[in-house]
Amino acid sequence: FFDQIRFYEVSHAELAQIRRDFPQGRYPLQIEQTQFSLADYEDFVASNAGAIDSFRDHRQQAFAAELAQWHANGQFNFAEEDVPEAVTEQSWPETATVVDSPVSGSVWQLNVQVGDSVRRGDPMVVLESMKMEIAVFAPCDAVVSQVLLSPGNRVAAGQALVVLEDSEGASL
Repeated sequence: FFDQIRFYEVSHAELAQIRRDFPQGRYPLQIEQTQFSLADYEDFVASNAGAIDSFRDHRQQAFAAELAQWHANGQFNFAEEDVPEAVTEQSWPETATVVDSPVSGSVWQLNVQVGDSVRRGDPMVVLESMKMEIAVFAPCDAVVSQVLLSPGNRVAAGQALVVLEDSEGASL
């Protein structure tokens, strides 16, 4: 079985809508059953051999230039930074809800400060991991009692990010 993917142009507005809808399963993918003809594919490759070779050469040259740039500016040798240990033995108030990082990465945005009221589903922190932005949402209505990081900090999966308490100190 082979997947065949076709790309098509969309407007900026359509792309923004697709990006909002797809992660929630609200964007219908068009799936068609087809027969794959190896003979037709091989004919296509043979008839476009010049363009394919040109593309491959251009891609290889671009990669070589990028690799040379990495060597020149010191990006080729990557040294992993120490990631702080996840806070496990911290004395949170018994009524607190501790919101942990779902992934390892870095803090991209902080949308809350100590004293802010949040509602369930409010985005509190945006993490960056593997070139993706991952929002961390409030799990309940509460007040932010502690923010344990700053933008740019590296975080480990399971590391405490924000501590929430209800405004009256009752258990959440």
